[in-house]
Amino acid sequence: MYIVTAKEMYEVDRYAMEEIGISGSILMESAGRAIAGRMKPLIGTTDQILVLCGSGNNGGDGYVVARTLLNEGYDVAAVQVGRNLTADAAMHQQVYDRLGGEVMDVEADTFQPALEKADIIVDAMLGLGVRGKLRSPYTETVQAVNDSDALVFSIDLPSGVPADDAVEFEEAIQADYTFIIEAPKPSAFIQKTAPYYGEWKTVSIGLPAAYLGRQAGARIWTEQDVKRSFPIRQPFSHKGTNGKGFLIGGGIEMPGSVTMSSMAALRAGAGLLAVGTLRQVIPSVLSHLAEATFTSLDEENGVIVDTDDLDVSAYDAIVVGMGMGRGESTAALTKRVLEEAEVPVLLDADGLYHIKSDLEILRNRQAPTVLTPHPGEMAMLLDMKVPELLERPFELARKFAIVHQVHLVLKGTYTIITAPDGSQVVNTTGNPGLGKGGSGDVLSGILLAMLMQHEDPMEAIANGVYVHGKAADVLVEDAHSQQDLLATDLMKGLATVFRNISD
Repeated sequence: MYIVTAKEMYEVDRYAMEEIGISGSILMESAGRAIAGRMKPLIGTTDQILVLCGSGNNGGDGYVVARTLLNEGYDVAAVQVGRNLTADAAMHQQVYDRLGGEVMDVEADTFQPALEKADIIVDAMLGLGVRGKLRSPYTETVQAVNDSDALVFSIDLPSGVPADDAVEFEEAIQADYTFIIEAPKPSAFIQKTAPYYGEWKTVSIGLPAAYLGRQAGARIWTEQDVKRSFPIRQPFSHKGTNGKGFLIGGGIEMPGSVTMSSMAALRAGAGLLAVGTLRQVIPSVLSHLAEATFTSLDEENGVIVDTDDLDVSAYDAIVVGMGMGRGESTAALTKRVLEEAEVPVLLDADGLYHIKSDLEILRNRQAPTVLTPHPGEMAMLLDMKVPELLERPFELARKFAIVHQVHLVLKGTYTIITAPDGSQVVNTTGNPGLGKGGSGDVLSGILLAMLMQHEDPMEAIANGVYVHGKAADVLVEDAHSQQDLLATDLMKGLATVFRNISD
């Protein structure tokens, strides 16, 4: 499923109308009929339905919804919000009116009583072009709808929600359901705006799918994508062909981080795994898994430090960072790995802090580099506040990945994965049970295994993030709650996920 910005969607609309020859009024007809069809299972024949129509395309869609439901015997009235209707919206208002539909003005005395009596409100006021603070009469109408007890359906976006980011966002319709036209917009995945959508579904209105796919800069990574791209183990494969990974981390105070990453890497299919950690930490890791080998690293005061004789040439992928500490000598080791390794290197946790003052080192690498920050770590790399990052995660992640030529995994409820060319994938698996220490360590281990088994780094990362979240979903469905789920429990969920993928 594609994700499109307002600019991308406008271009698809333009192409459909000017190049293909589908008129705007036909697109409105298709949208309104499709949305009315999606609404009917959710409403009753005796419900009083109020459709709030703006002056643009969204309002035109609303008049088609009103006419379609009216023609099928539903109790419908329309409200005109705003002035100066576009030609297509005005045409559909006239058709609705000629069918006997009622149109009241939002400023008329009859509007507030109708709103109070409504069981269903259809929000068809504003669409893609909204940015900044709402103006009258939309401000008062949004407030009145949010104060009502009616079930609220929004068309494409809840009115007031921007399509792309939340920088100037202040207030909007709080929808129970949103029927998104053709493809979701970035704001459906941004922390500040996503809750306003309620439950959302896409509806197809006949826009050219191939052109939409070429315009879209982002997409949702689905189960079908995983099954299509997941590597199949060959009959004559062996531990060498399944990758030899190197995982560096685990100070004396955080042995669990490298332990969880190591367990996850092996569970996710790594053929061989070497763990670079402190000599004092090795027994702790070894007690949880016997399959790994170990490299004892130099230490000072219980943290890993740089060493001249570390050889990284024998590995197919490397993970650096978890539980290492943030001192200068520790950072020097991370930079050494980045400079010398000719294979994919993933930086997580403390490894991200090690490069903050030397980001140019990332551009100098020839092999893929993967960064897996949570919002706090990403804000640190960008030298900004977390709320500012969360208002523009798609834009900021894309700029960072392009400038520094990295694969960026911005973790969150909806994890955004960005390639060095700026293309983006959004993962929707996972649940709040992952919001505990150690979940990110498990993800890094899974990604290490995936990077060694895929030729395409973007597919490897997307599949790894999907599997990580899906393991949490499977466990919460079958054996755990979101409260008691631990990062180490994810190892048990991986087996079920891998079996389902291979079916």
